[in-house]
Amino acid sequence: MKRQTLFTLIVPVILGVFLAASTMAATGAPTPTGGTAFDYAWLKGRARALAASPHISHEGELPAVLQNLTWDDYMQLAFDSEHALWQDEKSLFRAELFHLGLYFKTPITIYELEEGKVKELDYTPDLFKYGNSGIKGKDLPKNLGFAGFRFRYHTDWARDLVAFLGASYFRAVGGEMQYGLSARGLAVDTALPRNEEFPLFTHFWLEKPRPGSDTATVYALLDSPSVTGAYRFDIRPGQTLTMKVDAALYPRKSIERLGVAPLTSMFLNGENDRRMGYDWRAEIHDSDGLAIHNGNGEWIWRPLENPPSLRFNAFMDQNPRGFGLFQRDQNFDHYQDDGVFYDKRPSVWVETVGDWGAGSVQLTEIPHVDETFDNIVAFWNPAAPVEAGQELLFSYKLYWGTNPPVPGNLARVVDTFTGLGGVVGKKREYYSKRFAVDFSGGDLAMIAKDAKITPVLSTSAGRIEITSVRPQYAINGFRCMFDVVPPDETQNPINLRLHLEANGRRISETWIYQMTPPAMAERTLYNP
Repeated sequence: MKRQTLFTLIVPVILGVFLAASTMAATGAPTPTGGTAFDYAWLKGRARALAASPHISHEGELPAVLQNLTWDDYMQLAFDSEHALWQDEKSLFRAELFHLGLYFKTPITIYELEEGKVKELDYTPDLFKYGNSGIKGKDLPKNLGFAGFRFRYHTDWARDLVAFLGASYFRAVGGEMQYGLSARGLAVDTALPRNEEFPLFTHFWLEKPRPGSDTATVYALLDSPSVTGAYRFDIRPGQTLTMKVDAALYPRKSIERLGVAPLTSMFLNGENDRRMGYDWRAEIHDSDGLAIHNGNGEWIWRPLENPPSLRFNAFMDQNPRGFGLFQRDQNFDHYQDDGVFYDKRPSVWVETVGDWGAGSVQLTEIPHVDETFDNIVAFWNPAAPVEAGQELLFSYKLYWGTNPPVPGNLARVVDTFTGLGGVVGKKREYYSKRFAVDFSGGDLAMIAKDAKITPVLSTSAGRIEITSVRPQYAINGFRCMFDVVPPDETQNPINLRLHLEANGRRISETWIYQMTPPAMAERTLYNP
């Protein structure tokens, strides 16, 4: 599925619940009437009005022949690029549509928008090629609808720039033209002891780009049992693609865990976590860490893991400056994957606009055994209760690419290695876990050879021993090594925190980690 081609789109699975199995919704055609021009203010009013009425699901309202397609059959339903929007115009963008079927069982309405005037895009059989799917387009209803859309850009008409497909999921590419992790419009009740709710973009308005403009604008209406929303996306391609997002949310009822600007990714195994290291490739992941720039100005790096059981963490903050899921490791030799190129996967950075108040960046890591499913979720959760009748406004920018923002003149973490602790050549009397954390960049290249580099290291439980810091000339940086000894025989998580100082001044971002000690039966000492 996800790994068959560079630009194949899938529906990610979170907590084992397929998006197609979640409750989805669609509404009647919400278009301005009485000569009113379409704009974002009108869309917000529409979303607010919709929140005052009961949610209606239109999931599964498509012909039976499309309900049970195989993956291979669905991939035969290809949009005919000869019918792409704006191809006969002096536009730098073209839009193509996705067919309904397989996981995508709720009809989506898509409009073209020009000078405030709306034109609905009708489904017709000649828009698609059906290949060997067995589907006959002429037998499908004219009001079938679509599953989503994608944009392509004048630099390469054959490959995707951005795609919206499945619930409120979307993906984009930077200069590497490589898909990876996904973003969502909204997350509702992630990692709670019940099924997650997946709001759906039910309607899209694709604004016709002005001739020569390097920015495309998309409007979207979001709907679900718990909330409605109005969205505006201003998309500007580049080596780092940027999206300016404005979101207006209108809860139908109280929501226990609202996830704003959610990001979804995959981590199976890596240098710090080899629990699922059954594959010949040493590392398999779309992202290797969560980065946070908090309201106090601190830069934080949290390596990702594929834990043995579901893990949820909340990082409290006030007016965060940004957060994101990064793929910092871009060394092909570490992956050896010449099929899907994990070394080229983009990072995504969320830069907040305005004051977001109190809340937390929340991270969910879900145990999994298969690289084709996403098991990492990160988002902002407001601290204030979310109640029916509110209007919640959020603005932010998304940056997609292999060169996300870096913490200024501070060194950043480039590697985290783990293994068995102890001293080589000496008999181990107890279990400990070794950590080796490599820092590079920032002002490290300017550090004098006689400068005193000090690790500022703490643990929430147990003890730390055998701590050292030494230069790593291969990366123009430094390596901090230490062992963590669990306090007892339990598997209670241990929280670690580390940064480097030189002559009493901070010179690195903050590395944080959550270590879960193995069960006693697995604490093998490997003594000769």
